Order: sequence, then C-alpha cells, then structure tokens
Amino acid sequence: MSRSEFTCNCNIIHHDVVDAIKKEMLPPSEYECLADFFKVFGDGTRIRILWSLDQHEMCVCDLSNVLGMTKSAISHQLGSLRREHLVRFRRDGKTVYYSLDDKHIRKIFETGLEHIRHSR
Repeated sequence: MSRSEFTCNCNIIHHDVVDAIKKEMLPPSEYECLADFFKVFGDGTRIRILWSLDQHEMCVCDLSNVLGMTKSAISHQLGSLRREHLVRFRRDGKTVYYSLDDKHIRKIFETGLEHIRHSR
C-alpha cells in the first residue's frame, strides 16, 4: 500500500463528529501529564522493576539481586517510578519495601503485557 492510500483529500466529512470531539478535548496540560506518565514505561529497566513488583513487594537489595544491577541503579529508577506515582514504599524497621502504587498501575502494566503478547 502506498502512503497516498491513507491520505484524506478533503477538509471535513463528518462535521458532527469533529465538532463533538473538539468540545471534549482535554486541556493541553493533561495531554502533557499523560505523555510524561507513559514515558516512564519507555525504559526496559523500569519495566523489569515494575514486572518484579507486580509479582511481589520487594526491597532494593532484593530487586538488585533479581535484576543483576547495583542498589544505586535500582534506587535511581525507583525514584523515577515514585515521582510518577507508579510505585509506593513502606518502612519496616530499617528496610524499605516497594510495591506497585495501586490496582490501576497493575492493570496498566498487565494490559500492556497482554497486548504485546497478543500482537505477536
């Protein structure tokens, strides 16, 4: 298929649809926040951390061993995940345990995984 087969040569065909969508457009700041949110998923290390935390809550030392990375590198990535509210932590004495922030994050992660497995 050539590129021209996907090109529309008109201005607007469905004025009612265009008008309805324009009325429902989000504020630009919400699109930016959503884009930033999804950018966090664009890193393989962070995805491996999310997958691990989808299985079980873990401390930095355990994540470090599972992923074969330094504790410093894991902590750095957890900082990014915390800033976007993808993971949360709890303290138990001197140990800090991380888990996925809530069921929404688990659902987003698992839906993405289901999609890529289905697409293959």
